Amino acid sequence: MKVFFDNCCSPALASALNGLISHSGHRACHIADLPCGRHAADEEWIAMLGEDDAHWIVITGDYRIYRNKAQRAAFRASGLSGFVLAPGYQKTPVHQQASILLWRWPDMEDLMRLSRGLYELPVTRSGKIKQLPL
Repeated sequence: MKVFFDNCCSPALASALNGLISHSGHRACHIADLPCGRHAADEEWIAMLGEDDAHWIVITGDYRIYRNKAQRAAFRASGLSGFVLAPGYQKTPVHQQASILLWRWPDMEDLMRLSRGLYELPVTRSGKIKQLPL
């Protein structure tokens, strides 16, 4: 499994999660680490990840992926799954974002094993992860 963080997330989150999951043979990376680079349009990286044979999980802070019709259609067509960080993440210090993400990782991983889709990850450790319509 590979985890992708887009430009709306700090590269520090990708590094922190990668440290947790790399011992299991998984990998987390930020868009800056990929050949398409930081300046790739959302539709570009969505298509690139969708064409890869690996099982990618997308983590983004950008609600356009679910609200914008073109991005939503591209995400749905790609077969990707992922999480949209709740709006409160943007106001939360990055070390607290990483803490919550690492705390919730087992729940996120279990959910990805059971079903594909797009979900909202709450800012709290105990909040309910809710499915977003694709």
